[in-house]
Amino acid sequence: MPVRKPAVAGSFYPKDKGDLQQLIKDSYLHTLGPGKLPPSPPTNAKLVSVVCPHAGYEYSGPVAAHSFLQVSSMRDPELIIIVAPNHYGVGSGVSVYSPGSWETPLGMMNVDEAACKELADETGIVDFDPTAHRLEHSLEVQLPFLQMIYGDKVPILPVCISFQDEDTTTTLAAGVSKVAAKRRTILVASSDLTHYEPAEVARKKDTALISEILKMDAAGFYSTLERLQVTACGFGAISTIMQASKTLGMSKGTLLKYANSGDTTGDMAQVVGYASVRFQ
Repeated sequence: MPVRKPAVAGSFYPKDKGDLQQLIKDSYLHTLGPGKLPPSPPTNAKLVSVVCPHAGYEYSGPVAAHSFLQVSSMRDPELIIIVAPNHYGVGSGVSVYSPGSWETPLGMMNVDEAACKELADETGIVDFDPTAHRLEHSLEVQLPFLQMIYGDKVPILPVCISFQDEDTTTTLAAGVSKVAAKRRTILVASSDLTHYEPAEVARKKDTALISEILKMDAAGFYSTLERLQVTACGFGAISTIMQASKTLGMSKGTLLKYANSGDTTGDMAQVVGYASVRFQ
């Protein structure tokens, strides 16, 4: 079976297993992190749904840890669906990596081939295209955090999108919701927010966009994105998971943490914004 090898181990996160495990633990205990290690108290919910950043761990790891602490409340998930943007424009506009597995320094995560086929059949827009995933970091960086919680026990459904318009994400969300409804599922939207603007400008734009995310208002989300020219790289991933969560009965988002790269580097002149959100 094909194995998707790590593309950014040694750059976005350590390639050494011990160093990677320690950096993930440090992210939880960082001053910008949640201040405690997983797991969270267990939940009987059949769905946990989050938005999570995907920059290098030294920049966004502590913010990401807030989302994964929430994720850890589900003790026995059956599937993890991750929707992430395609930064390189390589391969299909909406693609899954299937069949096969994904490798990180912490081991393998198997792809749920049946769930991938189900998503493709439900939507009619999903291709089986590993080339779209080969170089992409936005999905890969979520995996070590998940492996620290679940090891290799839970299969993934990896979705990479370069088509991020509202119509595409609405169609994809409908398929995601149908696949997720049949299983105990974790949904992850991978996205950073405003890129390379002064911290005050980024916070203003990101606050407005986050407001629409918390309302789970797809139309308002896209309107704000366009009106303020918010350079969120994974806006389509957010829209997909937000709409799927709403279809599955969730009604609001909760902001777990917002910060930017300047909060870790000290450079507030050109920052990237990061947010962790949970839908409930």
